[in-house]
Amino acid sequence: MTHYSIEAVLPHADPMILLNRLVSYDQDSAVCEVDISAQSAFFNEQTQSVASYIGTEYMAQSIAAYAGALALDDNAAVKIGFLIGSRKYKTFTPEFTLGQTLAVSVKKLFQEETGLSVFECQILHADTVLAEAKINVFQPDDPVQFLKEQQ
Repeated sequence: MTHYSIEAVLPHADPMILLNRLVSYDQDSAVCEVDISAQSAFFNEQTQSVASYIGTEYMAQSIAAYAGALALDDNAAVKIGFLIGSRKYKTFTPEFTLGQTLAVSVKKLFQEETGLSVFECQILHADTVLAEAKINVFQPDDPVQFLKEQQ
């Protein structure tokens, strides 16, 4: 495993990079971390937290970081992908609170040659599961051409 910065593996720009670190990855899975701070995107000053529904985006960005790291390992460009949807998103907390470090784990369950994939995802804090879902993503070979065709 090569250690990449989160900016190197995500096809996003600030302020929409919601993750802090890519901790580990292999051919089928990855773990990223999110530090909940007052500077976190979507941080609510009143509740001192980020709403737990933002966890879906943490999961999607962790999948993107996984794909980006594998692309860089193959000396390829990091490509954009698309969050198609989630199935069975369950949250066991209404919010992620100030000071928490969340571990976002993603594991590939299925991948088609077309670029459609399904990942099993969890968000944990101190070994406690805070949210889980199956996330469907799509990464076409040529995202720019794909977007042109959709117009």
